[in-house]
Order: sequence, then structure tokens, then C-alpha cells
Amino acid sequence: MRLIGLVSGTQMPLGGRPIRRRLIQPTILLTAVVMGFSVPALCAAWNQPLHEKKHAAKQQVEALEEQWRQAQLAGDVATMDKLLSDDYIGISITGQVNTKEQQLDRMRLHKVVLTRLDLGDRQVKLIGSIAIVTSRAEVEGTNDGAPVKGTFRYTRVYQHLPTGLWKITSFEATRVPGPRDPSDPRNGSRDAAKKTPQNLPSRGPS
Repeated sequence: MRLIGLVSGTQMPLGGRPIRRRLIQPTILLTAVVMGFSVPALCAAWNQPLHEKKHAAKQQVEALEEQWRQAQLAGDVATMDKLLSDDYIGISITGQVNTKEQQLDRMRLHKVVLTRLDLGDRQVKLIGSIAIVTSRAEVEGTNDGAPVKGTFRYTRVYQHLPTGLWKITSFEATRVPGPRDPSDPRNGSRDAAKKTPQNLPSRGPS
């Protein structure tokens, strides 16, 4: 049995009606309510342009960078534990490779103590669910009891998990060479060696 639409004159089947696109979004919203999600937040994320999402993600990562900096200065192992992924691998400024547990143990035992950690020239690059952070760090402190002071460049990698959290999965740092100290005799000897010609005995034609 079919009825004729009063306005359009289009035949309208009583059974087996196709699902209209305008019904999809209300269905998703109803599902979100049942699962306990915030409807305003879901709507905002649904309609948010891609560039705004990337900007928001970069801000989140930059905030986590500051959390990590503060945690290192304070020796806050609990915060560092939350920020590191379980499969974290880090390469320290001395070339030492550390897992998550090794990194946390070094902080607990005060093998790494930082008294200064000033960051600058930071860049955040997003590739899918990965955020790559590069930055310059002015560092002072001790590492295994030895004093550490200098400028370093580092790369830290974050992964955005399905839970919505960002976790640090990788880290590597490299020292930035500084200007030579003229008062250092080792520099003077090297410079002198470069300027002094080799006094090799002359040989005539054979």
C-alpha cells in the first residue's frame, strides 16, 4: 500500500524506509549520551576544522612539555611516570639508553639532578597520532655525580592514545658545541699544531 504525499506528490512507502542522513547525527548524539560523553564537547569536536584541531593538539603537547620540565626540576617521579609510555626508550645526553623504569629509577636515586632547565626554539610537528618536539635546552645539574652544564638539542616524541592521552614514547638529546675557550691549553696546542708546518727532510730527485 502506498500513499501520495500531500505536498510533493512523491510516493512514500510505509515500510522499509531508507535511513536518511539527517538521522545519523542525532543517532550518534544519543549514543554519546548513553555512553556518558559530553554532548557539547562531542558537537564541538564534530564541527571543529582540521587546522583548529591541530592547533589544539600542539597546545596540549606544549603544556605537557612544561609539565615534564617542572617534574624534572622537582624530581617529581609520579608525574614523570604518568607522562611516559610503558614502551618508552630514551637516549640521554651521555648516550645512555634508558627504558621507562630505568629512567624513573635514576630520578628516584637522584642519579640525575637538574637545577636549571631553560627551553627555547621549540617546534611541534604533528604526523597523525604522533607529535615530534624539537627544542633547545640550557641545562645545569649533575649526572651520576658529575657536573653537567651546557646547551643541548633534543627530540621528544609523543603518541596520542585512543584514551585521549598523550604519552612520551621516545627521547634523544645531543650537546651543542660551544665556542672554544682561548685560555684552555688544549685548544691552544691544537691550534698551534695546525699552524706549525711539518718540517720534513727534503728529498732530491732520485
